[in-house]
Amino acid sequence: MVSRPRALRALVAVAAAALALPALAACGGGDDDKNAVVVYNAQHEELIDAVAKAFTKKTGIEVKLRNGSDLELANQLVAEGKASPADVFLTENSPAMALVDSKDLFEPLDATTLDRIPAQYRPADGHWTGFAGRSTVLVYNKAMVKEADLPTSLLDLADPKWKGKVSFSPTGADFQAIVAGVLALKGEAATKAWLEGIKANGTTYKGNNVVLQSVNAGEVATGIIYHYYWYRDQEEAGDNSNDSALHFFGNADPGAFVSTSGAGVLENGKHGADAKKFVDYLTSKEGQQIIADSYALEYTLNPEVPLGRDVKPFGELQPPSVGISDLDSKKVVELMQDADLL
Repeated sequence: MVSRPRALRALVAVAAAALALPALAACGGGDDDKNAVVVYNAQHEELIDAVAKAFTKKTGIEVKLRNGSDLELANQLVAEGKASPADVFLTENSPAMALVDSKDLFEPLDATTLDRIPAQYRPADGHWTGFAGRSTVLVYNKAMVKEADLPTSLLDLADPKWKGKVSFSPTGADFQAIVAGVLALKGEAATKAWLEGIKANGTTYKGNNVVLQSVNAGEVATGIIYHYYWYRDQEEAGDNSNDSALHFFGNADPGAFVSTSGAGVLENGKHGADAKKFVDYLTSKEGQQIIADSYALEYTLNPEVPLGRDVKPFGELQPPSVGISDLDSKKVVELMQDADLL
């Protein structure tokens, strides 16, 4: 039985999605776009804009970006169905890709595109592919936590000894993807217990950059984020990271989960051939080099183009084996609502 507060939240979410439809549909539409590849983009806007401009310069094919968040755009695609104007869907995290794929809305990609990306970062059905990765990390304040006292597992943060020492951003797609990884690896009961534990122990913020700032300022001892928030600040001035450090869990722990940014071509798009060329470019050496050279600092997934720079190498991460198409965003939302985190 659904509780009244939970039912109310569900109704609010549906209403919000319905209100978002005309706003997003109006963004970038019109006759001027009729020959362009329409991309529903939930990845970093600046990064994908750079990729799109380079693709257009190389091929002459125009690209129009309609930007939003992972689940916002995934839910819009599901609502629009085969009538969607979208040709391509790009996400920051893979649960949104799995949601759209579950509705049979993707066109299978060409083998030449898929073969550039290691098998663990694309679904077996070949309906979409990963093109960038984000490693889960624990950022910690160096004056508040000794390196020797850091947890062995992400799940340890639910232990009462971490009470008042943990922070995270539950409303973001990034954290929800991490929860999806825990769910896939440990099951529903263990994920429920972990969420209840870190809620009891933790402080919640809105946004991973705020988590990083709060840890660095000593407001809270540790925070669950992705790697690039810290590295990006280090490449700038270090104002929000110099008093903190990163802890990579490794050893196939749920805390070493690598979330995958995904790309897929919509089956009923009006520019299918050009859409496939765009996704192919995204996984090519040229497209991956744009990602590697960008401010984003996400890991490239084509092994021929390592990220480089002063970031822990992708090959040293020791992530767990998670079925990329098994990540259940719907169950994650239910569990987080039950834990009163959403």
